[in-house]
Amino acid sequence: MKKIKIIIADDHAIVRKGLIQIISETPDFELVDEASDGNMLLEKIVQHDLDIVLLDIAMPGKTGWEAILEIKNHFPNLPVLILSVSSEENYAIQFYKAGASGYITKDEAPEELVIAIRKVVSGGKYVSPLFAEKLLTCLEEDNERPPHENLSPREFQVLVMISSGKTLTEIAKELYLGIPTIGTYRRRILEKLGLDNTAQIIKYSYENKIV
Repeated sequence: MKKIKIIIADDHAIVRKGLIQIISETPDFELVDEASDGNMLLEKIVQHDLDIVLLDIAMPGKTGWEAILEIKNHFPNLPVLILSVSSEENYAIQFYKAGASGYITKDEAPEELVIAIRKVVSGGKYVSPLFAEKLLTCLEEDNERPPHENLSPREFQVLVMISSGKTLTEIAKELYLGIPTIGTYRRRILEKLGLDNTAQIIKYSYENKIV
């Protein structure tokens, strides 16, 4: 039996332990490695032949958002399944736009995680029944989309980094871009969100559970 090779990235040891148990109890799953932060994850990915990454959103160092953009830049065909404590559909959409193959909340049943992993590895996209229902409800009600859904993946990444307290210089260094370029992204973010300054960006991000 060919096993699905998995790496887990989550900064909570208890969460990793639970995931490891699910993997160990599933015959066609194999835990290859684990990481407690985004930087460690990116270092370990290059060391293994993997089938899927289980990625937490909120981690020290590089966030899940920063990590997925780097993963997709260097390993575009490596499936990423997002693990989150949040069921916010608007937040999940950004990860799908960034290249995630699935988004699942940590309180969903272990059986649902197994289904998600198998579907994603087979080349499909996973949307949980609860999330799919919420999306359909939004479409039926013709709800107005939140402004941050109009951001490009790179703009959203800069939004997250600004909201995490990083300066434009620090962001430019991490993304290997010029400071003026990051300034341009910041200006576009302000325009699209209808905001005036960095303090309002941070406030917006917390109110919308982006960070």
